[in-house]
Amino acid sequence: MNFARPVGAGRCPHTGMERAPMADTTATPEETTSSGNEVKIKEVGPARKRLTITVPADAIDEKLEASLATLMTETALPGFRKGRAPKALMQKRFGSALKTETRNQIVADAYSAAIEENQLKPVGDPEPVTNIEELELKEGQALTFEVDIEVVPDFDMPKLDDIEIKKPKLEISDEMIDREIERQCLQIGQESKVDSDFQPSDRLVGSVKATRKGEDEPFFEHEEALIQVPGKDAKGRGQVLGLLIDGLDKILKGAKVGDTIPVTTTVPETHEREDIRGKEITIEFSIRQGVRVTPASVDEVVERYGMADENMLREQIKLALEQRRDYEQADAMRQQLYEELIKRVDFELPEKLSENQAARILQRYEMELLYRGLAPEEIEERLAESRAQSVEVARNRLKLFFLMSRLAEEKNIQVNEQEVNGRIAMIAAQRGERPEQLRNELTKSGRITEIAIQVRDHKTADKIIQEHAKVSDISADEWQKLRDKKLGTEGDSGSAATGSKKKTTKKKTTSKKKTKKKSTKKD
Repeated sequence: MNFARPVGAGRCPHTGMERAPMADTTATPEETTSSGNEVKIKEVGPARKRLTITVPADAIDEKLEASLATLMTETALPGFRKGRAPKALMQKRFGSALKTETRNQIVADAYSAAIEENQLKPVGDPEPVTNIEELELKEGQALTFEVDIEVVPDFDMPKLDDIEIKKPKLEISDEMIDREIERQCLQIGQESKVDSDFQPSDRLVGSVKATRKGEDEPFFEHEEALIQVPGKDAKGRGQVLGLLIDGLDKILKGAKVGDTIPVTTTVPETHEREDIRGKEITIEFSIRQGVRVTPASVDEVVERYGMADENMLREQIKLALEQRRDYEQADAMRQQLYEELIKRVDFELPEKLSENQAARILQRYEMELLYRGLAPEEIEERLAESRAQSVEVARNRLKLFFLMSRLAEEKNIQVNEQEVNGRIAMIAAQRGERPEQLRNELTKSGRITEIAIQVRDHKTADKIIQEHAKVSDISADEWQKLRDKKLGTEGDSGSAATGSKKKTTKKKTTSKKKTKKKSTKKD
């Protein structure tokens, strides 16, 4: 869990958030579209346009009249039969709510018409410049509002010849099977409460609040937060509210239930929330409960999955790992293609990422991690690492998104509902969930579109590799050496798309525990 706003919620139509100064560009002349609205389009930055939309007075009057007529036929007031209440009484009783609902519909319809009639291709949700909530419908008056949209920028497409791709020959070893069995033992292990002396991988549950330096009021609070004590391979690093914290193991050393742990850190410049980028913040985590998982035995795992014995379990795990290996092999080839394509194209991007852009970049990366079958806690760790990466890495990921959108169009790549459902089913199987459960979760969080984009990008990349790339096999050892060399030299300017763990810039963190008196009240 983190305090990032969901995609589309960062600039809600009702917030009226202040916009950045407009770029000095020339606006297109105002013109009346087939919908009858006037639309003026102005460039306000790289891959960004501002739409000024005016709905004429007669259209406003017509819509208000139609909404009132519908309300009158569907509403019964005391003393009147349905549809017989006086118009003036209906306006007095429901006028304000009716105008609000009608206004929202007019704005939505006018925006959709402007996009369609001007053949625009927006990326993500529109970002209102006008505070929509303050707009008031008045009879006989036109309605004007402004929104900013991000669009796919114009750029010269890269040449697709002379692309060299290494195909790693990945083998499933006994050690990999052993690790997966250990993971399964932990997954179905027995949970127990611990009050102190927390160990690696213990989960701490509690409330949290985050405050900017120099401010008293927190900008984020939540009653159900989770921190996992860093494991032995994490080198002491862990994530708190989606931020990577160095030395978290030392910060938590000696802590116990009832303590409040303050952590001070600096938010990365690429964070989804613009209002805290580069700011020093203090996160206070109040420990309410500690949970430790005692791994189940191998025999218990065998019994849980209905296997005859451990040998059968190992065979089934090997089959599952082989399937995952095939995914990883294809993904490794795609990542190489992505890196090469980024080198071959250059176009202007915004100086800083908007909240929507940053959030979408993170969501796409999360979908890739889900596709690779990573455990939820590892996904959170990778996302925290991604937030800590440089602005250049984030901008490369945005560049890749625009590039793949254009390539998919050129290659006539289509994605159907069956393919999306298939991808969801595959991810659900890796997570041990039902497909419909995962689909509902993705739909509710607004991430279902990212699944379709992922399928589109994978199909596009696979087609380019098949038609244009020179592919050569490479052993697993050679592949690992290449990855190690890459991680040791690329630093913050590395690949835009790889999921490999990268070195991240260390952020200064400080902590001082506060001890609360334990309550005598029983749970």
